[in-house]
Amino acid sequence: MSSRSDTGVAQGTFPERQGRQGQKLSDRVYGDIIDRIIKGEYGEGQRLPSEEKLAQMHGVSRPIVREALARLREDGLIRSHRGAGSFVRLRPDRAMLDFAPLESLADIQRCFEFRIAVEAESARLAALNATAEDRAAISAAFALLEQRIRENALGVDADYGFHLAIAHATHNRFFADTLVSLEAPITYGQRLARGLGQRHPGFHLPEVQQEHRRIHDSILAGDAERASHFMREHLGNSRRRVFQG
Repeated sequence: MSSRSDTGVAQGTFPERQGRQGQKLSDRVYGDIIDRIIKGEYGEGQRLPSEEKLAQMHGVSRPIVREALARLREDGLIRSHRGAGSFVRLRPDRAMLDFAPLESLADIQRCFEFRIAVEAESARLAALNATAEDRAAISAAFALLEQRIRENALGVDADYGFHLAIAHATHNRFFADTLVSLEAPITYGQRLARGLGQRHPGFHLPEVQQEHRRIHDSILAGDAERASHFMREHLGNSRRRVFQG
């Protein structure tokens, strides 16, 4: 997935948010802090510079820094304590930079944010609207995921297929159309998380598949709220696993 600029309707509206080449300033701060954590400049347990210092270092306002820090907390990389500042919680594997260029990480995580919003509702509607044929397709996609695990394969095709089968089961074509249009960034993020995870055999795949099973079972049971909850939980965990591989 290539780095995407946040241009469009926002361009010119919030000039401080746009970098020299269209990159959000908070994305630049976010990426720089990740880079420093990966390289050990900010070690695990170490306190980050203050918001004021980070703002001075990057030539941005404190609200921009706060936005970057909020996303780092969501990713599980830092923790913050009122009155004490922010501290490094997790140092990602340096191999991450072999899999993905630093400037792409913000877009990968934004894609997960978007998917959480869209696919939680997709799972809810699938639980309400799925036909017997749809349920069979979702179960077949889940079985293919199981097979990929047995083969010790990345299984990105099966993972994407499972989510797409759920989107089709909504019987609202815009959910499936959205996933098809996002296939490249979705599979890029899946490949990154699974590729890093394979460096630690058995570390994540059973956990990921259990999350898929809960989604699968809730949809087949027609439990819309649980299906939505488990999809949101799964994609939130997937977002964090990008840095925990």
